Amino acid sequence: MSLPLKQQPIGVYDSGIGGLTMAQAITRLLPHERLIYFGDTAHLPYGDKSTAAIQAYSVKICNLLIQQHCKVILIACNSASAAAYDLVREYVGSKAKILNVIDPAVDYIGQHYANKTVGLIGTKQTVHSNVYKKKIDALDKNITLQSLATPLLATMIEEGFFNNNISESVIAKYLSDPELENIEALILGCTHYPLIKNQINEFYQGQVDIVDASELVAKHVKQFLIFNDLAATNLVKEHAFYVSDFTRSFEESTKLFFDRKVNLEHYPLWE
Repeated sequence: MSLPLKQQPIGVYDSGIGGLTMAQAITRLLPHERLIYFGDTAHLPYGDKSTAAIQAYSVKICNLLIQQHCKVILIACNSASAAAYDLVREYVGSKAKILNVIDPAVDYIGQHYANKTVGLIGTKQTVHSNVYKKKIDALDKNITLQSLATPLLATMIEEGFFNNNISESVIAKYLSDPELENIEALILGCTHYPLIKNQINEFYQGQVDIVDASELVAKHVKQFLIFNDLAATNLVKEHAFYVSDFTRSFEESTKLFFDRKVNLEHYPLWE
């Protein structure tokens, strides 16, 4: 017998395991919600993939999450949110509600930074898509967005290089770029970046507001569930975690992103 709609899970997907920062924020704020997480580790990083490729991966993943009866699907990846959100929403139709990680950050910037200059760091796909700029410009609040692609950061974090001298040097090199001069806030436009938030804060010595989308997205998911009468009343089953390419190192890395070990199940996308 299928569960009532409220008790059905939330699907969360990312190009790898960085989206676990979003999953963790959601479980903290919404302990009664069951998550089904999919990390497309066979195709990471999405940041240097074409829009068409990301869209194809996203459709496959959403099919899996719909088969698992997810009531809501969160695209927990900036590159996929930029490349595939509109297409996925159309493709899924009424089968599930689709949310992305970009809109909550844009809303926050709109509320707090009218007539000011804001920075953005993210993958090449996220930055070159101009999706943040288009959405912020559409707010019509005279906000100047200065964006910089920082492709080394996600790989560096997945390899465990953070909170050390190596990551400090790479972060300082990127954040010293002239493109990020005179900003009052910095959007962390990649789900990996909350893990280096403290180092970024140290670089700016607290003078720049670091916009961590994971907390904003969790609040957005909560508001969405309550508004649509979809909030679960109790946790009916344990969370499930799938990856398209399993390695022991990914399983070990999950502890960095989710604060506790999770058991990854291998689910090849293309078989």
